[in-house]
Amino acid sequence: MTDAHPETPTVLSPTAEAPVEGLPPGFGEGIAGTAAFLIAIAFSVFQIYIAAYGSLPSQVVRAMHVGFLLLLGFGLVANLRATSIPAKAAFWTLGLVGFATGLYNWVFYADLIRRSGFLTTPDLIIGTVLVVLVFEAARRLMGLPLALIALIFLAYAFFGNHLPPPFIHRGYDFTQLIDTFAFGTEGIYGTPVYVSAAYIFIFVVFAAFLERAGMIALFNDFALGLVGTWRGGPAQVCVLSSALMGTISGSGVANVVASGQFTIPLMKRFGFRSAFAGAVEATSSMGGQIMPPVMGAVAFIMAETLNIPYAEVVKAAIIPALLYFGACFWQVYLEAGKAGLQGMAKADLPNPWHAVRRHWPLVLPLAALIYLLFAGYTPIFAGTMGLALTIVLILGTPLAALIGPLAFRIVFWLALGLAAASFMRFGVNILSFVIAGLVIACVTFRGGRETLQICIDSLAEGAKNALPVGIACAIVGVVIGTLTLTGIASTFIGWIISIGENNLFLSLVLTMLTCLVLGMGIPTIPNYIITSSLAGPALLSLGVPLVVSHMFVFYFGIMADLTPPVALAAFAAAPMAKESGLRIGIQATKLAVAGFVVPFMAVYTPALMLQDPGPIAAQFGYPVEVAYIVAKACMGIALWGAAAVGFLARRMAWWERLVAFAAGVLLVAALPVTDEAGWALSVAWIGWHCWRARQATA
Repeated sequence: MTDAHPETPTVLSPTAEAPVEGLPPGFGEGIAGTAAFLIAIAFSVFQIYIAAYGSLPSQVVRAMHVGFLLLLGFGLVANLRATSIPAKAAFWTLGLVGFATGLYNWVFYADLIRRSGFLTTPDLIIGTVLVVLVFEAARRLMGLPLALIALIFLAYAFFGNHLPPPFIHRGYDFTQLIDTFAFGTEGIYGTPVYVSAAYIFIFVVFAAFLERAGMIALFNDFALGLVGTWRGGPAQVCVLSSALMGTISGSGVANVVASGQFTIPLMKRFGFRSAFAGAVEATSSMGGQIMPPVMGAVAFIMAETLNIPYAEVVKAAIIPALLYFGACFWQVYLEAGKAGLQGMAKADLPNPWHAVRRHWPLVLPLAALIYLLFAGYTPIFAGTMGLALTIVLILGTPLAALIGPLAFRIVFWLALGLAAASFMRFGVNILSFVIAGLVIACVTFRGGRETLQICIDSLAEGAKNALPVGIACAIVGVVIGTLTLTGIASTFIGWIISIGENNLFLSLVLTMLTCLVLGMGIPTIPNYIITSSLAGPALLSLGVPLVVSHMFVFYFGIMADLTPPVALAAFAAAPMAKESGLRIGIQATKLAVAGFVVPFMAVYTPALMLQDPGPIAAQFGYPVEVAYIVAKACMGIALWGAAAVGFLARRMAWWERLVAFAAGVLLVAALPVTDEAGWALSVAWIGWHCWRARQATA
């Protein structure tokens, strides 16, 4: 098992050099850089300790989480973006003040609970400073649009009592607003920050450890060997590797940056157009957020918001995710056929099963994570144990390499595996003792110090990668606080319901447009939180199942990063594709057809998300209904893919594309007799088209 040793040179470069949102790579130089690096490690250690032992009140954990975010965020802005010494000093001061707000909540936790609603002057000062710093951190790290949207909601909370009906509210004094936004659990320290502190951070660090251990190399080699020989092989590799990356990383833009450096030049070298190559990377990487078993951060927020097990969210996402990536594979296949491109030579590709055999221990922590998630354990427990097992694997590898005979190495790994697995019976302490022993051994023996450095770097990188998610969760708390306090959400919900009483489809379109417009300026997480708070209850009132309504919003929050004019994932791929982000966004919109169609289908036929059964289930059984709905969706997506690319068995005329599109619409529409008409038109057209293609070839 020594050949499973994480090969650091091939792993470190792509992940360590990937920028995080608006920040350049690294932590800075000199003493300030070292300080930021140590703060990031302390942040990770604090979060891991809380996840493992949970010895602090939730309010304190949330406050310290935001305090660390502000300290690390402003410290990195000072080190990586500020140019003058006064500016660097100012940003570090803001970071320290932000961290002090967390300490204030910790030190005076009991007092703050007792005087809730009756804040003192120091409380008001700390609360005001916290709100200002969260806005500034969001502006610096996430860009102006998100901060501006939150500022509009904040202004509404302060001055909405002067607006005309139906937007007027009763008005709130300054103390009440600061109490809500800065100290309550409906503001900055609300559910999003709780989820960021409890679940998301652990999974981000877990992904950082797996990437450092060599998981990206495993995914790339496996994808190359498995689908590289298919028609359009390089692009098929991109789709599969991004789908696999989604199992450890839920950040679409991060996936674009991490894997696009390898896949986009490969696709271009084999003949794909630059815009199409960038679109394949952007579309498949964004799909990582909906790819079970470990989806994006939104999935954890959804589970917490709906108060359902995480496994229920995963269950609802399985079929849509398969359809999404299936549509990507299909359109790549058609595009390659249209351009006359073939796959890569098998002799030039790695054997996928050799890659798995060489790196298979890396799959064990991921398998343990999946088992724990679906066995009913909480995400925080599953994530913590998955992370701990990954650390055990990394630290044990150099020690196993020192053992000569193969039999002794096998005994070592078996003993280590049994010791690590005993946490299921004896609790987290046993894992802590195992890791402590491995750390001491790595310090003592040759080769162990380099492995320890990998772990330390992973802790720091994980904290840095968690910054944009955490800051987004913090500032969106202002929006949630405003919605809760003023009741403006009820006005919006009533408006949607009044429209939906006459036309549910129109309500869905309005919700979709809200997601897409919001997504032009803000990331998926705040987009989902804001839109689900507004539209989710309205869709539920119109008879849409709760999980389906939230998944509807989630999907279109993701699509916003692919849809022009502001397609964040497309613009992230633009420098590597050397192509306009707008052109990439247009191509990505075509590729992501399943992401636009499946949510609408799921509303009318919830069985697509394994939710409420419909009339087919009553007559033939639930499995038959699910199979039929999936078959219908597959045919519709296949027809629309052909219409978008203009190729099936041969190039298609404009009227053929129109017929294919119309047949797909008939299949997707859940109306009387449209299914029959859609199937008939689809079979007739495909048969005729293939016959014409054969005639032309003859």
